[in-house]
Amino acid sequence: MAQGVHGRRRVGLGETFWQYRDYEPGDPPTSIDWRQTAKSDRVFVRQMEWEAAQSVWCWRDASASMDWRSHNRLPRKRERAELLLLALMILMTRAGEHVTLLGTGMTPSAGRGMLGRFTELLTQEQADRAASLPPMEPLPRSAQVLLLGDFLSPLEEIEKTLRGFAERGVSGHLVQVLAPAEETLPYHGRVRFEGLEGERTWLLSRAEGVRDDYRRRLRAQEDGIAAIARRTGWQCTWHRTDRPPQTALLAVYGALSRQA
Repeated sequence: MAQGVHGRRRVGLGETFWQYRDYEPGDPPTSIDWRQTAKSDRVFVRQMEWEAAQSVWCWRDASASMDWRSHNRLPRKRERAELLLLALMILMTRAGEHVTLLGTGMTPSAGRGMLGRFTELLTQEQADRAASLPPMEPLPRSAQVLLLGDFLSPLEEIEKTLRGFAERGVSGHLVQVLAPAEETLPYHGRVRFEGLEGERTWLLSRAEGVRDDYRRRLRAQEDGIAAIARRTGWQCTWHRTDRPPQTALLAVYGALSRQA
């Protein structure tokens, strides 16, 4: 993770030394580090770190569907989303970025003391009162938004949300978190499916008979999300709760760094 934090730094105006590089035609003479140059037969330029901090608004889906897991040995989707979210917030504050939770009205901050408050807010929120998509609120242009959830809502609702941010000049990253059974539908025989958010009960005599159709529907949902992200200038990452969280953490953090 330490290398990932460094990867978010960029050259630019600032007072913190970053690195030396070879002099190139067009570089101003004032950028040459004569002391370092005197130690070699090459001419070196001293680069400073870019210090304009980004503001990142973070959100995770706390609706009832996120409290599901497909096996007792696996974390609930909400638990994995919160783990990833807090880890990313820690990394971003270490890199000097300002972060906050979307929908709380709290001002973005780079202070590590706020992380405890963010954790408290995440764990206290009632799942049965939460929406499946984030609230729309006015954000400054060039801000970034990080959204984590299962994103099984209708595609038109997801597009309305992302387009609402994009029209305000806000870019972002979406992370879909699913349990493995939600991708594979591994059930056989007579199975009763009960919804967590008021859906009707569905009894199947042969669950394996709908597996192919189910997988096509899920693939269409994922393809639709990816297409919406491309149209609105967002990025996506897919994560399953039976896979190491570190993989998703590095992927999302790297993507946020490139978007900054």
